[in-house]
Amino acid sequence: MSESSTEAPTVSVRAQGGAQSRSPLQAAPVLELSSAQRVKVTLGVMLGMFLGALEATVVSTAMPTVIASLGGLHIYSWVFSAYVLTSTVTVPIWGRLSDLYGRRPFVLAGIFIFLVGSALSGMATSMAQLVIFRAIQGLGAGALLPLGMTIIGEIYSLERRARMQGLFSGVWGVASIIGPLIGGFITDHLSWRWVFYINIPFGLLAAFLIGTALLEPKDHRKRVTIDYAGAFTLTALLTLLLLALMNGGAQLGLLGVAVLLGVLFVQIERRAQEPIVPLSLFAHRIFSVSAANGFFIGMAMFGSLSFIPLFVQGVIGTTATEAGTALTPFMLAWVGFSVLGGRLILKIGYRVTALMGAALLVVGFVGLALMDVHTSRLVVMSYLAIAGAGMGFSMITLLIAVQTTIPREQLGIATSGTIFFRSIGGAVGVAVMGAVLAAQMQAQMERLMGLSGGALSAEKLADLVRHPDALLSPAARAQLEPAVLNALQGILATALHGVFLFGLTAAVLALVITLFLPRDRARNKGAVC
Repeated sequence: MSESSTEAPTVSVRAQGGAQSRSPLQAAPVLELSSAQRVKVTLGVMLGMFLGALEATVVSTAMPTVIASLGGLHIYSWVFSAYVLTSTVTVPIWGRLSDLYGRRPFVLAGIFIFLVGSALSGMATSMAQLVIFRAIQGLGAGALLPLGMTIIGEIYSLERRARMQGLFSGVWGVASIIGPLIGGFITDHLSWRWVFYINIPFGLLAAFLIGTALLEPKDHRKRVTIDYAGAFTLTALLTLLLLALMNGGAQLGLLGVAVLLGVLFVQIERRAQEPIVPLSLFAHRIFSVSAANGFFIGMAMFGSLSFIPLFVQGVIGTTATEAGTALTPFMLAWVGFSVLGGRLILKIGYRVTALMGAALLVVGFVGLALMDVHTSRLVVMSYLAIAGAGMGFSMITLLIAVQTTIPREQLGIATSGTIFFRSIGGAVGVAVMGAVLAAQMQAQMERLMGLSGGALSAEKLADLVRHPDALLSPAARAQLEPAVLNALQGILATALHGVFLFGLTAAVLALVITLFLPRDRARNKGAVC
């Protein structure tokens, strides 16, 4: 089949029969589009994913200026938490709805809601309003990444998809690197409000490209039953779970209710005609392994990334800028090895590639767990680069493996489910590691008081232990006696050692789980796209 950009728009569904006699990874594209259509859809999806990734980092740079303008420091964290909460909770719902009704209407709906939230956030006149509008923005953002990845999985053959998915992972990594820079530039030269307004023209362009080029076949089912009970229960349990985790897991009541809702959700899904999360997905070995792997990798890596700047700035004693740039090698390695991993899948198979990724992640965490007060910033960056390479090999590989083994009618929920478990793992990791840090700091309280020799009051020492960010302020550091400062740095390093040791444990579990992937080689016979 030859394709030309001058062809009339055509859409067809590639037959999926004969799967039992072929490798699970001999996947041809499900939707056949012309070359021009495919380019437009790809650019639209790339723009949408870039906006979603950028928004997760660009706002943080503008927040000090926002606080100066709107006040509301006491609810500062909820500007981020509200976005994370709604964008995470809605991921599986967007994925399942797209399975039932098609990708196009829901990716467009997600972009629309995201842009409405962006416009409202830019017009906020109080911090409370900004929190609400960020929650609206997150509702739409929950559709951008999973549905974008799902669409790419449908319009490209395995070989092209392996390359494209690596590039899209690169988009996410690049956005994470340049987000703070863009946020700072816009805030300094325009206004913090343009951090949100800038999304609108690019979002509209993404919607136009996808809306005009992504043509899907009509669903021949006359009637679809929506699992409203399952959607409501899932939203409630995830909301309670994330709220509890955002409070460091201290809300035992919320966790208990979430567990009960989880049991209820399983019962609802067993009886539902069109379940929002088909339990049959977990019978697919590749999906189950990928979900568990993503959970532990998310727990290890995304949890630890929250504490790396604390180590660099608090223990090593760098500036905030130097602490932030310490993460750059991680992002760059993630981008580069995502692209390389997409190519390796076709040569050595997804199992070997995923195992290489998990092994690199373990090696990186061994280094992080061995860091102490004598560790240099360059050494930290080296360990992060190794861990980033592991992330690049692991994430893209398992996503492609899932997309090529799950039936089309479950492709959306399978893709979003893989991403969802990774996000939940990150939330759990941050909560548990935060608890480990607090417990370690508190356990060394008496040692610190003894070393102070009366230089600081017990009340002040307790405050330092509860809030290690005192080490991050040059003014606060200058006021401390050298012996106390050295003791604080040592105690923080010891406490963070426990944090990274937990991350290493999660990375090892991810490696062990990856061993359960079935042996296969990625082949794509007869694909033409």
